[in-house]
Amino acid sequence: MTREQYILATQQNNLPRTENVQLYPVGIYGWRKRCLYFFVLLLLVTMIVNLAMTIWILKVMNFTVDSPLVLQSDRNVTVNARNHMGQLTGQLTVGAEAVEAQCKRFEVRTSEDDRLLFSADEDEITIGAEKLKVTGTEGAVFGHSVETPHIRAEPSQDLRLESPTRSLIMEAPRGVQVRAAAGDFKATCRKELHLQSTEGEIFLNADTIRLGNLPTGSSSSTASSSNSRQTVYELCVCPNGKLYLSPAGVGSTCQSSSSICLWS
Repeated sequence: MTREQYILATQQNNLPRTENVQLYPVGIYGWRKRCLYFFVLLLLVTMIVNLAMTIWILKVMNFTVDSPLVLQSDRNVTVNARNHMGQLTGQLTVGAEAVEAQCKRFEVRTSEDDRLLFSADEDEITIGAEKLKVTGTEGAVFGHSVETPHIRAEPSQDLRLESPTRSLIMEAPRGVQVRAAAGDFKATCRKELHLQSTEGEIFLNADTIRLGNLPTGSSSSTASSSNSRQTVYELCVCPNGKLYLSPAGVGSTCQSSSSICLWS
């Protein structure tokens, strides 16, 4: 017997011997195992159904990465905003006839620099755009006053202030100035045109002042010479301020032609 065999035989003789050894199975058996498989199968079915429903909703609502969000309805589309207490604080309704927004303040801002373009609340409406352009044929209608420091027409376009059925009034406590830097200034009316200064004077400053369509008075002395061409007239004034023309003579002819003042 070799040395290795002797050592091995000695170790086996020294090991304690146990009798009546009982083995217990480790694991899940019986109804517990069947319940576990049932719950795993139920969880798998639920996951498959949820995945299918998610894909269906994405397909129906057109939720994609590259396309915009589209909300469609046969009637109205309403978006509500509520506070932590559940109270309605804002509402946006898109209907077939109108788009309505109910909130304390409505704002429209630019996407680049977050600049305010339009805002509306209970007290005022603010338009922050550089230019407000109204392209309708009837223009803009305001029920009350409009305050602005400057009214200007577009380049190469005329600016027209018109009241079709009523009066147009321009008032300013420190004066009203109307100036045409490179054109004419015209004032046209159907009836009387009144220029009135309560405390000052009316000053006309021009190289030439023309008064057209003035009536021409006549007298017995000028009636005989009516066949000749009259080129020079005398400007006369009636006591009520009416102006008329009288054919010029050697002296003043206003007195002889003053019968026209009786017609006014």
